[in-house]
Amino acid sequence: MSVRAELDHIVIGAETLAEGLGYAEAVLGVVIPKGGAHPLMGTHNHLLRLGETSFLEVIAPDPEAVAPGRPRWFGLDQPPQSPRLMHWVLRMPGLAGSLDILPAEVGELIEQRRGDLTWQITVPKDGTLHFGGAFPSLIDWGMREVLPPSAMKGAGFSLSKLEVAHPDAERIAELMAPILKDERVSFVPRPEIALTAWLIGPKGEVILR
Repeated sequence: MSVRAELDHIVIGAETLAEGLGYAEAVLGVVIPKGGAHPLMGTHNHLLRLGETSFLEVIAPDPEAVAPGRPRWFGLDQPPQSPRLMHWVLRMPGLAGSLDILPAEVGELIEQRRGDLTWQITVPKDGTLHFGGAFPSLIDWGMREVLPPSAMKGAGFSLSKLEVAHPDAERIAELMAPILKDERVSFVPRPEIALTAWLIGPKGEVILR
């Protein structure tokens, strides 16, 4: 089976949404619009379009949500003490039919809904991020002619590059090789786990870490 996954969005996580927005908005110099809540996961977010097919998500545990009956996604039961770029998500059409050929690290497939928007996303059963967030989640927005980012508010930014640094970067690249088809993503072996995104905006290049 031939599958193709492309970069869908990058994720800034924080202990609180205010802290995450404070970091991201200071770097970008713009206000990031409100997204919504995820009752199943006990989280909420703000979203910013990065071109026609990608976006930035700022996410944190929702203090007003009922405690979820399962671990939160993106490892947010233990959010980072300081806001940072902590995860990335690949878009793969036909995801449900491809699970048997994907690495076990992707986890289980969960369906989410907000308003008239539905999607499927892979989440490890324990909610943790494999390889410290350097291994992506996979998402399928369903049979849509127009991807969700096109309906999001933007500020003239586009995502030009994502660097995934990890001590075992070669192993992650090997796992991703059969499905990842996006030249913006590179894997770099380094002692520390880190994600770095380069965005091109109205005033030039900015970097999120």
